[in-house]
Amino acid sequence: MNMAITAKDVNELRLKTGAGMMDCKKALTEADGNIDKAIDILRKKGAAVAAKRADKAANEGVVLTSISEDKKTGFIVEVNCETDFVAKSDDFIAFTNFVLEKTQLNKPVSVDELFSKEASLQTKLDEIVGKIGEKVVISRIGIAKAENGYVAGYVHPGAKLGVVITFENIAEDKFDLISGIAKDIAMQAAAMKPLSVYREEVEQVIVDKEIEIYKELGRKEGKPEQILEKIAAGRINKFFQENCLNEQSFIKDNSKTVGDLVKETAVKAGTEVKIKSFLRYHLSDENK
Repeated sequence: MNMAITAKDVNELRLKTGAGMMDCKKALTEADGNIDKAIDILRKKGAAVAAKRADKAANEGVVLTSISEDKKTGFIVEVNCETDFVAKSDDFIAFTNFVLEKTQLNKPVSVDELFSKEASLQTKLDEIVGKIGEKVVISRIGIAKAENGYVAGYVHPGAKLGVVITFENIAEDKFDLISGIAKDIAMQAAAMKPLSVYREEVEQVIVDKEIEIYKELGRKEGKPEQILEKIAAGRINKFFQENCLNEQSFIKDNSKTVGDLVKETAVKAGTEVKIKSFLRYHLSDENK
């Protein structure tokens, strides 16, 4: 009796082989859930050229962004291949732009949903894999929305790093006030790799770990146990200033923070403008 095949299993096989979702599901079902056997099945059936490259790493690629005309929605995609040479090729960049366009059109919540909504995507993927002879993987897609705000995007030269950032509480007739600043702050997020926008959003497990490290450092420095909490509190404050976008020193003028810049814009706009969120995709990200 065959074991249940989960979406996670299908996605894992798809990422390893580049084969279509239905082909992966059928192969896994036939292999009773065994990934290695499923890869062999795909190879034997010739379901995908990429199946031959299952053991290859697809660590190169491109990150692209686009913003809707009304500046209310931002899109970001990461598509990977095996070599930087292919990543720079016209064919690969055209395919990545195709993925971006279909993401903007279909507004899926995941890569799997994009494949299910856009029938032509698997055909295009098979074509590009066959043409360039490398494994190609659509790793991530992201969508950011601002019902009452503004969305900006930034792609660092070389297209290995991209950011989409969302601001809330700014009317359309004030977009001219925020357009330049929004791009600057998107560049800030790209360059300074913040963990979150605000300190309240940093996961407690990260905060606890940092505090414990600071306490241990204090002990090694010979500090009295009773003042370790105070030392840790001071150091964690510095940690937030360095790792939370709103508190970071602005890269173009370190006499002010990003939060100061947003407040200045809010005063000009006459509303409580604030950064809502950001999406930052970099090819070297460990967690995708």
